[in-house]
Amino acid sequence: MTATSRRQTLRSDSAAAILRAMSRAVIRSEFFAAHRRAATIWFMAGTLLLCLWAWPAMAQQRSDDPPYEADLMRLSEILGALHYLRPLYGGADGTVWRDQMRALLDAEVQDGARERRFIERFNQGYRGFSSVYRRCTPAAEAALARYVEEGSALIRDVTTRYNR
Repeated sequence: MTATSRRQTLRSDSAAAILRAMSRAVIRSEFFAAHRRAATIWFMAGTLLLCLWAWPAMAQQRSDDPPYEADLMRLSEILGALHYLRPLYGGADGTVWRDQMRALLDAEVQDGARERRFIERFNQGYRGFSSVYRRCTPAAEAALARYVEEGSALIRDVTTRYNR
């Protein structure tokens, strides 16, 4: 092999290497472009789902509602969960949590729409646990204790802050 043919072979080898590198770069850029498109689509879908998830909560807060409305809604949900969880442990208190909810409704609610929102949240709490727990488990017991503590804290916070 002569020096000229060696140079031509090196040139063709380096040209082939350059073409391979360029094709890999193009493939990578296409991959990353597709990846960016997928990431953008997932981001937009996530944002849309977040907005749809948060919309009912934002719609529930009305201008004529008291400033502690969100706390009372959460308390309604807790009362519903406790109404379901307590009998799992053989509690003899029966309908005490439902009676507490009725007392809350009697004390706070003057119109039908607001009463429906409170009842809906109570039922959400009840259904949320009824779909998961059928019998007494350590996790259900921990949830019961945590909800009793959270409900007590909410009541304490609302009565301290708003003195009703």
